[in-house]
Amino acid sequence: QVHLVESGGALVQAGGSLRLSCAASGRTLSGYAMSWFRQAPGKERDFVAGITWNSGRTEYADSVKGRFTISGDNAKNTVTLQMNSLKPEDTAIYFCAVSRGYRLYPRRSANDYDYWGQGTQVTVSS
Repeated sequence: QVHLVESGGALVQAGGSLRLSCAASGRTLSGYAMSWFRQAPGKERDFVAGITWNSGRTEYADSVKGRFTISGDNAKNTVTLQMNSLKPEDTAIYFCAVSRGYRLYPRRSANDYDYWGQGTQVTVSS
């Protein structure tokens, strides 16, 4: 069993930055992928960015590429999402998730993830 806790969500103006963190506990995450998804009201949960623990390989949604950076701290079992140049369309609840099994790269489908955090709200005002 994996327990995930997100933090760092807030209200910020367009063009600003936020740093989200996701702390994992319960088991080692070596070999797994850990990703961020987001869900806006009335919309589906979309992939934002992911990282695999062993290789450090990262994947990003096109909408955030160049603005967001995902990184992992193996010693702390924590994944961080640095979000810069935020836009109103980035407004959503952000969730972190752990993959169903070992992965060479993070997959973009929410169905590939078994464990989810409770989410943290990010609101970007125009």
